[in-house]
Amino acid sequence: MILISHRGNIKGQIPEKENKPSYIDSAIQLGYDVEVDLRMVNNEFWLGHDTPQYKIDTIWMRLRKDNIWFHCKDMESSIRLLELNENFKFFCHSQDNFVLTSTGHLWVHDINEKINKKCIIPLLSAEEIMLNNIPQIFGICSDYVSFLKK
Repeated sequence: MILISHRGNIKGQIPEKENKPSYIDSAIQLGYDVEVDLRMVNNEFWLGHDTPQYKIDTIWMRLRKDNIWFHCKDMESSIRLLELNENFKFFCHSQDNFVLTSTGHLWVHDINEKINKKCIIPLLSAEEIMLNNIPQIFGICSDYVSFLKK
């Protein structure tokens, strides 16, 4: 099972660091994949959950593409990743219970859905992780992924 850090967090939320390139790199260096929020502004890529905060370029993205899952926050960023045709891992959704990722996995937001080994479950809380009632799935995205390595 792959462990995906939510916006770079591994031991809990640190909002002021989330989506920051150096914070993302720290999580990758510790062996995690990272889910980040991506958007396009004036034909440039930006990271940031609610607003564009950190400008990045395709070179930065390519160097980390094996470890980053881009959550496209707008249609323009999704289209641009498709046009680049470089096998970036990404998905987009607004209020869906699940969404198909570019890798063919289901990113499932409602864990009451029927899940299997092709699913990624995001945003497990520390309490859910501590209960250790994790089904056989492809991956978990959480602010607490370090708890899963223990």
